[in-house]
Amino acid sequence: MPPGSGPRWRRYGTDAVLLDCASLAEAVAARATVAAAGRDDVVELVPGARSLLIQVRGGERALTEIRELVESADLAHPPATEAREVVLDVRYDGADLDEVARTAGLDVAEVVALHTGAEYTVAFTGFAPGFGYLTGLPEPLRQPRLATPRTRVPAGSVGVAGEFTGVYPRSSPGGWRLLGRTDAVLFDPRAERPALLAPGDRVRFRSVE
Repeated sequence: MPPGSGPRWRRYGTDAVLLDCASLAEAVAARATVAAAGRDDVVELVPGARSLLIQVRGGERALTEIRELVESADLAHPPATEAREVVLDVRYDGADLDEVARTAGLDVAEVVALHTGAEYTVAFTGFAPGFGYLTGLPEPLRQPRLATPRTRVPAGSVGVAGEFTGVYPRSSPGGWRLLGRTDAVLFDPRAERPALLAPGDRVRFRSVE
């Protein structure tokens, strides 16, 4: 990596650093680089839209080694990691489906075909427990959020906003354009793995009646 390029590093207490990245792609690549190293001293990786929090055990030495790892990596070509694949069945009958199709210059069947034909990656999670921001959305489906957010979006609603697609894990306000709905449980605090989706997971949507 050329000098002066790459993420900005900030200490985050005694056992963590926060990387401020120039882009989502850089944050995703930094997470993949650290994850692929398989270090036992990495406690947690928490990615954001343009950031990555790295928590370790081992203090200064571990943080120094991880910084050297990331700064010597080619973040334009991050390592491939073994990813879990999740398939979500969706009924494509969302409130904004017709509007998304009209705005994209497509018919509804073409919108469904585009959305189900792509493979998505969970870039990061946030907004609500279990909500994953999925990248890989086809360009015609990249549309702005609603000008006026809904006060209530049903749990399981599948939406698009900007470069992302995602699923509302619970009923909440929201401004994403709704394509359909899944019955999958995205977050269960009683489960051994509470969140269905985690950063790095691959996701596909499958149309069902």
